[in-house]
Amino acid sequence: MHPIWRHSATAALCLLWTLGSIDRRVGNSAEPLTAIRVSPDGRSFVETDSQQPFVVWGVNYDHDESGRLLDEYWIKEWDKVTEDFAEIQQLGANCVRIHLQIGLWMESAEQVSQAQVTQLKRLIQLAESKRLYLDITGLACYHKANLPNWLNELDEPQRWNVQAKFWSSVANTCAGSPAIFCYDLINEPILPGESPESEWLAGELDGKFFVQRLALDRNGRSREEIAEAWVKRMVNAIRKNDAETMITVGVIPWAFVFGGGKPLFYSPTVGQHLDFASVHFYPEKGKLEHALRSLQIYQVGKPLVVEEMFPLKCGTEELTDFVLQSQPDVDGWISFYWGTTAKQLREKDDAGIAEAITANWLEAFQKLAPKVRSPVTN
Repeated sequence: MHPIWRHSATAALCLLWTLGSIDRRVGNSAEPLTAIRVSPDGRSFVETDSQQPFVVWGVNYDHDESGRLLDEYWIKEWDKVTEDFAEIQQLGANCVRIHLQIGLWMESAEQVSQAQVTQLKRLIQLAESKRLYLDITGLACYHKANLPNWLNELDEPQRWNVQAKFWSSVANTCAGSPAIFCYDLINEPILPGESPESEWLAGELDGKFFVQRLALDRNGRSREEIAEAWVKRMVNAIRKNDAETMITVGVIPWAFVFGGGKPLFYSPTVGQHLDFASVHFYPEKGKLEHALRSLQIYQVGKPLVVEEMFPLKCGTEELTDFVLQSQPDVDGWISFYWGTTAKQLREKDDAGIAEAITANWLEAFQKLAPKVRSPVTN
């Protein structure tokens, strides 16, 4: 150290202040998170303290390498959760989407599981310490084994009541934490057609049911009327305990899947209750332009997040192009992380094509982070 610093308290203070400023600019882990909200013009996200633009770059932490959902192991295997969050942070992510199962959160139609509440509080503290925001997706019924009989026996009004109690409780647990990026009311909701349905769940995929109906019978109502009434009910339940955190619904982009149509949950009637649009996009090989055009349909004057993406139907290079070329239209992207790093995937004795695809994408995801997290200025 130069002798001048030993004899000048003022200079030493100046040095400390300068170093502190550098720490703040690079995101010192000791610095508290700032809440993220919709910008004043309603078209992007900003940090509330600085009003600086914020771009979501995250992962779905929906299950681990063995297929278990987070709330199935976060009580007995908390060390695994902390390790995975550290790995997610190292990937360059700033957001983690978690999925809470209603059958584990609600012990009865009236009673919330205090053990689950305690673990969510711990997760919020962990997220704050790792500077990771949480996209909390609720009402999951992915594993039928976790659905109690009493839940399956409820009619529509009773089911909506329990769902509202779920969200009221979650919001009460999360309110006040800047780490809560948003509440996603339900994953990929669908509605009945002209004929009544008999099952609340649909679309089984590898033993999981990611798609859920909001009603079984339209009873003279339009699909938009049902969606608007349900969304309004859930939003009101949240707002009783949390007046500020953003709310969204992650949807299947039917306009992309079928090549046409209009958004239902982001129509003016339903979307008025939601803060931003969330869509799940899996671009197909050789059809990048179709995916990019389809995104335009979900430009509804609000921020837009691609809440799910993965090289499921295309390669890593095409998905990278999708992210980079969609930057002018999108305010965030959320992929997947299943508790295994790229290095671990490559070192597995039985590693195959699936492991190679995931490892390649995780490496590309990490490289994309600094490019994507800087907002594009139009």
